[in-house]
Amino acid sequence: MRKTLFRWLAIVAAACAASGAVYAEFADPMRSPAVINPQAAHEPLMALAQAGQRLVAVGPRGAILVSDDAAVHWRQVPVPVSSDLVAVTFKSAALGWAVGHDGEVLHTTDGGNSWTRQLDGQQAARLMSEYYAKQQGDSPDLKASREEAERFEADQGGRPFLDVWFDDERSGWVIGSFNIIFHTDDGGKSWVPWFDRVDNPNALNLHAMRRINGTLYVAGEQGLLLRLDPDKQRFVAVPTPSKGSFFGLASSGDALIAYGMLGSAYRSTDGGATWDKLTLPTGASVLASGELPNGHLILATQAGELLESADHGASFHTLGASQPGGIFAMALRGDTAVLVGAAGLSRIALSKLH
Repeated sequence: MRKTLFRWLAIVAAACAASGAVYAEFADPMRSPAVINPQAAHEPLMALAQAGQRLVAVGPRGAILVSDDAAVHWRQVPVPVSSDLVAVTFKSAALGWAVGHDGEVLHTTDGGNSWTRQLDGQQAARLMSEYYAKQQGDSPDLKASREEAERFEADQGGRPFLDVWFDDERSGWVIGSFNIIFHTDDGGKSWVPWFDRVDNPNALNLHAMRRINGTLYVAGEQGLLLRLDPDKQRFVAVPTPSKGSFFGLASSGDALIAYGMLGSAYRSTDGGATWDKLTLPTGASVLASGELPNGHLILATQAGELLESADHGASFHTLGASQPGGIFAMALRGDTAVLVGAAGLSRIALSKLH
């Protein structure tokens, strides 16, 4: 497993290459602020979140953009790092978090106008080593945690966080490669590693986190799906029939949908006890999802396709023509879909695609 590149991160690398940017000399992205680029809205971006009425997008080289007019215009804001950012979330109009390569965790208290670092990979590696050195016992989980902490430090913290989730303004999580997972209960002022509290013995990459119907789930590579058991304070495995990587989770009604590699998607209406394999009209990897006010579910693919379901995810059809480039994330506002991907930012009226 460690000899292969992360499949999910290959998408990011392709997006970065598509921008065609060339740099004459290396500058440590963890110590170099993002460069303000007038064309940032038209270059690859990776993730999108809603901060009240504002939209916030993040992407390669520390790019963070905000829009206050429903994605008509975008403004790039100052960011203290130039590491690639791949996920962003807000729990209020003011409080948000963004994560990405080099173990970066950034925080904003003003709706995305300014950002500060809460954690980076080097700090996370030290925290992990110090935490597990203090834990008593020699259980398999603790032994594996100590060994992984050593590898994390040997990598000089150069591992990516791939998603961030906050249940409220204090309790949140960051997840990433090789089962790296940290929890905070004070809004990110301090972090605790949970490597030993995850049913993931092969240390598979953790790609996406979402709370669905009251349960917090994590999706990862090789069909890995986990749910938080509040009593055990542990992420326990949810068996799935998939061997391919999951890149995200969606919900509609009582349905849970795990989607990912090469057009694969599975649907459960009993919390993951049983699954149905969905037949999607695509062979492209599914990377994003959203639900419309009428309950229709939208999926987006690496091939720039939008897929729609009117039956809570039981079946999907292609929605209009493909959009230019891959779609990595989206936000749905009424009839408008705001898309981020290989071609940058765009907005489209879904009614025109029917």
